[in-house]
Order: sequence, then C-alpha cells, then structure tokens
Amino acid sequence: MKLIIASNNAHKLTEMKAILAPFFDDVQSMREAGIEHETVEDGTTFMENAVKKAKELAEISGCCAIADDSGLCVDALDGAPGIYSARFSGVHGDDKANNRLLLEKLENVTERGAHYTCAIALVWPDGHMLTAEDYLYGEIAHDERGTNGFGYDPLFILPERGLRTAEISSEEKNSISHRGKALRKLVEKLEAQA
Repeated sequence: MKLIIASNNAHKLTEMKAILAPFFDDVQSMREAGIEHETVEDGTTFMENAVKKAKELAEISGCCAIADDSGLCVDALDGAPGIYSARFSGVHGDDKANNRLLLEKLENVTERGAHYTCAIALVWPDGHMLTAEDYLYGEIAHDERGTNGFGYDPLFILPERGLRTAEISSEEKNSISHRGKALRKLVEKLEAQA
C-alpha cells in the first residue's frame, strides 16, 4: 500500500519516511506522487487542520495519506501564535519576521513559557483514520541563537539543556521534538492494529 505525505518539506519528509517505511510498500511526497494541491487550513485546532489535509489528499490520490500541523504556543500570549505560527507576521513562512514580532510582543514579559504542538493524522482511502498529538515544552529567549532548525527554533530554549532547539543537532532534535514524539505515538497505534 502506498502512503503519500502531505508535505514537500525535505526535513519532514526524511524523518517521516524513515519512521513509516516499515508499514507501507511505498512512501512518497506529494511532489513524488505528482500531486499539486493546497489545503485551505481553516480549522481552529492543529488536529482539525491535520485531519483536513490528510482526508483531502487521501480522496485525491486514492492512497493512504498523512499530514501534520504544528506550531508554537506561548503561554503569555494565550497560546498565540498557535495555528497561525507560520504566518504570524502576516507573510507565510517568513521566519525572521515571525521571530521579530514574537520578541516585540514579549518585550516586557518575564514569564516566557511556551510549547510546540504537533498533531498528525493518517487517513486511509476508506476513511479509516489514526491520529496522534504531542508537545515539546520550553521557554522563549530574549534573542536568537543557533543556525540549525527553522521557524522559532533560534528563540526556543530547552531549559534542561540550556540550549535553543537551533543549537542542537537534527538527530537530537528529532529524538525530543513534538513531531518525533507524535510520530512515535502514531507508530504505536499502527503496530497495535497490524
């Protein structure tokens, strides 16, 4: 059975392919499958967006489809940027502008607790579905540091390590990340139904 990943993000594809390959005959990105489709992410939660993306892709392709939605939730901002993480500054995917805006909004804030959330949905063509969600907790720094990772990683402090997620290796990040943990939960569910 073929699985299509609702992403063309190279880092995400490498991680998901490695973890999910044992359960499917073929794992492809949308690009590899020749599918060009953009889901309108109008859900109110990460899980609603992930489910919508996976369902649409499963319907279009006639294959299994997996999608995730993830982002940063800052306690002092009532969970913002949340589902708007990638377009917090108004421009989708402008990491520098998003980080600048976040620092502005937290300028005089001392309690800087935050967490990354990742929701994942795996949908079969018949509508059968498995979902998982997990988190990575930390704090928001006062300045950017590190060159590994993307998004808010240069600002996200891992308190137990005293480092930003942009200062640790990709392998280490994958082992503790919200996406890695959610994927492992999903794999447990796949193994349970095998």
